[in-house]
Amino acid sequence: MGYLFLALAIVGEVIATSFLKLTSGEKTYWWAYVVVGVGYVFAFVMLSLTLQKGVPLGIAYAIWAGVGVVAVAVISWLVFHETLTWQQILGMVLVAGGVVLLEAGGKHPS
Repeated sequence: MGYLFLALAIVGEVIATSFLKLTSGEKTYWWAYVVVGVGYVFAFVMLSLTLQKGVPLGIAYAIWAGVGVVAVAVISWLVFHETLTWQQILGMVLVAGGVVLLEAGGKHPS
């Protein structure tokens, strides 16, 4: 159940971070601030529930940060047409690999 809460935390954080793009630039949308605020509050509540269910903080935060960084970069590329260089793509692969290694190397209760 802890990892379900973590997945929900990641979704909330990725949505909130993605909507930050709509709060800056030439044209801003007032309602985007609401999405950002609600998304971040939701994400931190879900992260708290994740930790209450016994997922170690270091593992939870590594997964949250890694998946979040890659997801936001891909969303920025797809939705906002921002560029992705081969170095950035390699970086995302390395981040994902690091998260997998952190999770695989962690102690899991039987």
